Amino acid sequence: MRLSSLADYAVLMMRTAAGHCGGARHNAASLALEAGIPVPTAQKLASLLGRAGLIKATRGSGGGIKLARPAAAITLADIIEAVDGPIALTACLDADGTDCCALERPCAIRPHWIGVNALVRETLAGVTLAQLAVQPETTAATGAAFALASPAARHGEALA
Repeated sequence: MRLSSLADYAVLMMRTAAGHCGGARHNAASLALEAGIPVPTAQKLASLLGRAGLIKATRGSGGGIKLARPAAAITLADIIEAVDGPIALTACLDADGTDCCALERPCAIRPHWIGVNALVRETLAGVTLAQLAVQPETTAATGAAFALASPAARHGEALA
């Protein structure tokens, strides 16, 4: 599974906007320059993110873009779905279910995909923009970031 480039840019743009939370508004072009993404892409994202209710845009003098709600109330799932639509790992998990595979009858694996898809979405919904706005700690050995807890740790479950 790979995130679309547009969704990846949307996360980056939202993280950049979150860094200005409470300060002056910034237009799509200034956020694009700061985030290192193309200006036309940022303008398209501003439209998509605005329609999804994640950012508010104000025109005119003193206008610009700001988060529509606190960064802690915006999740990765919100951002990805604003750009790419509902999270579905396979075609048979699309909302209408009409774009299923070539099998004439439902396959035995589809119910499992439903559960796996729910876990992926739950994990993305558990990561907030506020978490992404802080610099993660990294380990010297792997360079891996550990700013986010696993879903099991967030729910207080013990791993067996």
